[in-house]
Amino acid sequence: MSNIVLLSGSPSVSSRSNQVLKYLGGKLEKEFFSVTHISVQDIPLEDLFFGKYDSPTIKKIANQMEQAKGVIIASPVYKAAYTGVLKSLLDILPQDIFKSKPVFPIMTGGSPSHLLAIEYTLKPLIAILKGHSLRGVYILDSQINRDSENPIIDEEINGRINAQVQYFIEAIQEQKLTITQ
Repeated sequence: MSNIVLLSGSPSVSSRSNQVLKYLGGKLEKEFFSVTHISVQDIPLEDLFFGKYDSPTIKKIANQMEQAKGVIIASPVYKAAYTGVLKSLLDILPQDIFKSKPVFPIMTGGSPSHLLAIEYTLKPLIAILKGHSLRGVYILDSQINRDSENPIIDEEINGRINAQVQYFIEAIQEQKLTITQ
């Protein structure tokens, strides 16, 4: 059983990004993956604000990320980029925290004008952290229903998410084969 880390960069309690991650976590568990949810909401603000890379919470998160076979990151778009609190977390994790891991980026936002935020902000950050970034998915807030079991109510986006989850699973399986050979 491979461990997947779901990383939520949303500071909002009723986050659409979190709902999408929970849904994907359930899908991955049905595929016999173990799933660990990490949210920026669960990290002491002092650790993030003061960059306490050696705090017990940050050390635990770093360990979970290092042990993971893959990572899914979801963040709302704030000012045409991922959230500042997500950046604060990633800044204090080890430089190669995603080394050779498949990383599936997802962003949610209120306007289609931020569609390229994944390409111009999140994917370069994943590359800096040595991750293998998969094609991301941008989901409009209007395409998400927080009260539904499957929060993605747009059929086209749901199909794209399902295809990317399958690519993510395949990338993890290919990674296993490479390691064992």
